[in-house]
Amino acid sequence: MLHELVSGHEFWVAIAFIIAIGLVIWKSTGVVTGMLDSRATKIKTELDEARRLRDDAQRMLGEYQRKQRDALKEAEQIVALAKSEAERSAAEAARELEAALQRRQQLALEKIALAETKATSEVRNTAVDVAVAAVRQMLAQQLDQQRKSALIDTAIAELPQLLH
Repeated sequence: MLHELVSGHEFWVAIAFIIAIGLVIWKSTGVVTGMLDSRATKIKTELDEARRLRDDAQRMLGEYQRKQRDALKEAEQIVALAKSEAERSAAEAARELEAALQRRQQLALEKIALAETKATSEVRNTAVDVAVAAVRQMLAQQLDQQRKSALIDTAIAELPQLLH
C-alpha cells in the first residue's frame, strides 16, 4: 500500500506542490511584509491627518466659544433689547457651529473608514498577485520540458475520468 502511494505520480506532484508553496511563502514573506508596512505607514499618515482635522475643529470651537462670550459682554453693555438679540444670535451660531463640527467630524471618520477599506483591499490584492506570480515563476523554473509534457499527457489521459 505504501509502495503504491510512493510510486504514484500524484504523490510526487503533491510533494513538489507542497515544496513550491513552502518556497513561495518563504520568499514572499519579506515582500508582503514590506508592502504591509508601507500600507500601515500610509494609513497612519491618514489617521494623523484626521486627528489634525479634529484638533483644528476643536480649536475653532474654542475660538467661536470665546467670540461668543465676548459678544455677550458687548451685548450686555449696550441695551437690554440688544442683549436679547445678541443672545439669540449667539445661540444660533453655536448650533450652526456644532452642526458644522459634527459634519466635519463625520466626514473625517468616513474618510478614515474608506481609507482603511481601500488599504485592506489593496494589501489583499497585492498579496494574492505576488503569491500567484511567485508560484508561476517557481513552477516555470523547476519544470523541464520533458516533465511538462508528461504532466500534460497525464492530465489529458485523466480528463475522461474527471468529466464523468
